[in-house]
Amino acid sequence: MRIAVIDGQGGGIGKHIVEQLRKKIPDLNILALGTNALATGAMLRSGATEGASGESAICYNVERVDIIVGSVAIMMVYGLLGEITATMATAISASKAEKLLLPIQRGNVQLIGVQRIPLPHQIEALVEVVEERLKG
Repeated sequence: MRIAVIDGQGGGIGKHIVEQLRKKIPDLNILALGTNALATGAMLRSGATEGASGESAICYNVERVDIIVGSVAIMMVYGLLGEITATMATAISASKAEKLLLPIQRGNVQLIGVQRIPLPHQIEALVEVVEERLKG
């Protein structure tokens, strides 16, 4: 099983996701995909198996993983303060990989019917779902 963690900006959310995945599933193949080198570097330092940065790397690799995780913003054009391009959002959305997305609500997008819970609890729930998929 290969899982892509996608993040941008400073990679803070992706870093926490990678840390928790690595802690709970030590042998998991984690690919850090950052919209920029700073985000990718943060995820690599947190324990990702390998990493790549930028639009081309994201578009190429989302077809080569089983699961994609990140914020719901990774599927929105101009998400992550404009770092998600239309090409990235299209590639992520069209990928056959299962998408496990955190409902982080920023800016002018509100997800109705979703409880606002602290990020650490959201990441914990995400890791539990990944564990279930691995048992599968």
